[in-house]
Amino acid sequence: MFRRAAGKTLGFVGFAIQYGCVAHCAFEYIGELVACSGPSMEPTITSSDLVFSERLSRHFYKIEKGDIVIAKSPFDPKMNICKRVIGLEGDKVCSSGPSDVFKTHTYVPKGHVWLEGDNLRNSTDSRSYGPVPYALIRGRVCLKLWPPHDIGTLKKSPNGRIAKSS
Repeated sequence: MFRRAAGKTLGFVGFAIQYGCVAHCAFEYIGELVACSGPSMEPTITSSDLVFSERLSRHFYKIEKGDIVIAKSPFDPKMNICKRVIGLEGDKVCSSGPSDVFKTHTYVPKGHVWLEGDNLRNSTDSRSYGPVPYALIRGRVCLKLWPPHDIGTLKKSPNGRIAKSS
């Protein structure tokens, strides 16, 4: 009786470990669902929107200007941020805010990207913390899944701040 219960328990634990490993690999290397919060990406992504973030683009260095990415926050590594890629390494980007009288520019260093929220007046982004290391990018947002009336691919930048290639 005890042997039978122990055998079933060990069998269940073995299956749980196998499926846990498969789930870990899927979330780490393929993609994940992300619930967004905060106003920085409005109107493209609003609070409580659910998006799918794929990880393959990051692994194959296929992140492009205009892509929306999920990245680790440079201020708080426990927090993820959702921002649009405005510039890649070597690009000259405008580092001042939309209401600044004097416009300042900077170059994105090698191995970094320049990230900004679509809601420029209410976004903490590269204008505050500077260029973000490419290694902090977790994935590229490719689909909006919630709310149901908004399911589909994401729109282009509403503010036209994407850097021209240098």
